[in-house]
Amino acid sequence: MNQIFYNAIMENPVIAAVKDEDGVLNCMQKDINVVFVLFGELTTISDIVDRLKSAGKIVIVHLDLIGGLAVREESVRFIKQYTKADGIISTKPDMIKYAKELGLYTIFRIFVIDSKAFNAISHHAISSADLIEILPGIMPRIIQKFSQKTHVPIIAGGLISEKEDVINALDAGAIAISSTNQQVWNM
Repeated sequence: MNQIFYNAIMENPVIAAVKDEDGVLNCMQKDINVVFVLFGELTTISDIVDRLKSAGKIVIVHLDLIGGLAVREESVRFIKQYTKADGIISTKPDMIKYAKELGLYTIFRIFVIDSKAFNAISHHAISSADLIEILPGIMPRIIQKFSQKTHVPIIAGGLISEKEDVINALDAGAIAISSTNQQVWNM
């Protein structure tokens, strides 16, 4: 993983995940280093990224959630060529691998809904990612098991709403948490 990216996360392990324009405006005013963009369309994503970059943020676009972009290599190239985004998030291992080849930061998002999902996650699928984001992030034992299973650093995301959730995730081995809950951004 790029040292600048890693240092930015370690300096402030709370990542703002923005899901609307209000989130963009609010996180621009916060002392947050990294922002996950979880909304937008083909026609708006470049502007969203530009505004966040002008506020000094490292911007990671959730490729799977951008309207008008199919989860295909062309979409990764679009993000690389037509936005100033620093990286992508995706649930698709092929997109992570391709984005990494293009020099983007990569976050592989995993939904751990049961033991079958946990056991089905292959080392090969996650090995090319810079980070893994585990959802929901309020499962310290799962975070701990995952951190023992892989060398890839972990972000805990989803359903984190209390300071205790943040502390438990970090104590379990996550290097950061991501949240759309703007109150968590102030913790």
